[in-house]
Amino acid sequence: MIVETVSEKSVLAALDLACCAPSVHNSQPWLWRLGPGVIHLYSDPRRWLTATDPDARDLVLSCGAVLHHLTVALVATEIGSVVHRLPNRAEPDHLAAVELMPGTSTATDLELAAAISRRRTDRRRFADWPQPAGHLDLLTRAAAGQGALLRAVTEPTQRRLLAAAIDYAAVEQDSTPGYPTEIGLWSGGRAAACGVPAANVPRSGNDAMVLPMRRWADGDLVQRRSGEDGATILVLGTSSDDRLSQLRAGEACSAVLLAATGLGLASSVLSQPLEIPATRRLVRDGVLGGTLCPQLVIRVGWPPAGAPPLPATPRRPVSELLRPTSE
Repeated sequence: MIVETVSEKSVLAALDLACCAPSVHNSQPWLWRLGPGVIHLYSDPRRWLTATDPDARDLVLSCGAVLHHLTVALVATEIGSVVHRLPNRAEPDHLAAVELMPGTSTATDLELAAAISRRRTDRRRFADWPQPAGHLDLLTRAAAGQGALLRAVTEPTQRRLLAAAIDYAAVEQDSTPGYPTEIGLWSGGRAAACGVPAANVPRSGNDAMVLPMRRWADGDLVQRRSGEDGATILVLGTSSDDRLSQLRAGEACSAVLLAATGLGLASSVLSQPLEIPATRRLVRDGVLGGTLCPQLVIRVGWPPAGAPPLPATPRRPVSELLRPTSE
């Protein structure tokens, strides 16, 4: 159905840009339905990675990221929006209704939208250059604008605990039925329209990283052989841990990643230690002092010196993501 009050062409262009959002294993677990003056966002249960994400947390977080990307893309095309989250309790997959109206954009809006197509998930070691103090303040404000809090993990003890949580979660998941199969299906590809491509996975693994990364299928990405990882480690948290909090955390993650891209920083998201209840509690109590519910771990830093830019990960066309209006 043609979206009334605004141009359908502009809406489809905004959806196309929004779908550059990050998602667990680049699974792109979202669907859209267009109505008169509204865009409906649904999670796609067919793309729920049940072994990796048994509680569907990553599913909702991913949809929160694409929701924020959408609002950024819309305003850049002179479309205003009002987001109604979880509008239908009887339909749990219906995560948001985005009400549309004519709008205006500023230079700041256009810069933020431009960051969408430049953002990459960078799993390499980052350059060990100091970051201006104001960078963390800006990222913190970006998260707060979406209802979440961002905490830097600087204490060596807390970093070791976070690394231990990732290692423990990896062992637990490796022994979970179906998990190795999911990793094999959703990483290491070279022609698929989704998943984590080999071109975006470093060859040399986790050596010299501040935190261990998820073990993917074999990668093709060459990274520098020497130097420590200069990543700043951030934990994104919310005051509660219900479905709405997870959706808002996904929106906040999007806001942080786009702000980081605008600053010229590289970034990547680590969800693995928060996919296991035991390690999620460990991060909550040992890293956040029991004050927040952890939702995601985010690495930010300067891109590796002299390294070529990363290729964009594949995306499905919007035409495959539209639900019939009769549903």
